[in-house]
Amino acid sequence: MPYYLILLCMFLVPINILAKPLRIFVSVLPMQTFVQQIGGQYVDVRAMVRPGYNPHIYDPTPQQIGALAQARLYIKTGVPFENAWMHRIQAANPNMQILDVRAGIELRKMPSHDHENDHEDHHGHASNAHDENELDPHVWTSPLLVKHIANKIRETLTQLDPDHAQVYERNYTHFAKALTKLDQEIHALLDPLPNRKFMIFHPAWGYFAQAYNLIQIPIEREGKAPGPRRLANLIAQARRENVRVIFVQPQFDKRLAQQVAQAIGGHVISIDPLAADYIPNLRRVANQIVKALHR
Repeated sequence: MPYYLILLCMFLVPINILAKPLRIFVSVLPMQTFVQQIGGQYVDVRAMVRPGYNPHIYDPTPQQIGALAQARLYIKTGVPFENAWMHRIQAANPNMQILDVRAGIELRKMPSHDHENDHEDHHGHASNAHDENELDPHVWTSPLLVKHIANKIRETLTQLDPDHAQVYERNYTHFAKALTKLDQEIHALLDPLPNRKFMIFHPAWGYFAQAYNLIQIPIEREGKAPGPRRLANLIAQARRENVRVIFVQPQFDKRLAQQVAQAIGGHVISIDPLAADYIPNLRRVANQIVKALHR
């Protein structure tokens, strides 16, 4: 083919094929997965909290802050590092749209650590009257809440890129069906359990517990280790209720959880609310809880 015809063909390529994908930043890896499921090839999505890092104390790198200048969208979940960094994230790109995926969700309060003799109701809510106003950001641990989040993502991508609205709608429909199936599978696993309580170091699974009528018993609260009195009460409770497994989040120090496990003759198992492989991960978590509660 003559050279001038090659050039002509290049100029005739539709603009939407040459267009760059939408640059999107999210707070944590599960959100990256959700955006990729819906946006597919039309999004370039990056998580601020890198694998293995703790979102409570994470500091974005200068390279991440610099890359925000090219972003069209930031998806916020309210994880603790955002409280300190959100104004700097917005200042890096004042034109960048912010989507808070918690909008429209009834948020839980994180369990309070102010009183040694507090207790929790059947959904894992702290029940003393002196709770701090810290809200639980881990909304993605409930598959049905993720359907709500995914729809918000679909709406926002459609607003930013209406040319691919049908693609986003189709991808959302497929993802929503997978989430419904996951929810049904987890119910089938967990509903028959007579024991509904599991002990966990950091209370990141409150929405999961609420969705499946479980009770999470947290060791750490508001980022603080328990005092001697509460630690003794937790050990006594674990012995009384035949708890043999302490769940931990891999981003946190395991030593205190191991101390409790040793005191009750149990052991520690890692479950990760920040895993990128969202659906397989929740299946693993549900099966690990089943095994732990059958001990």
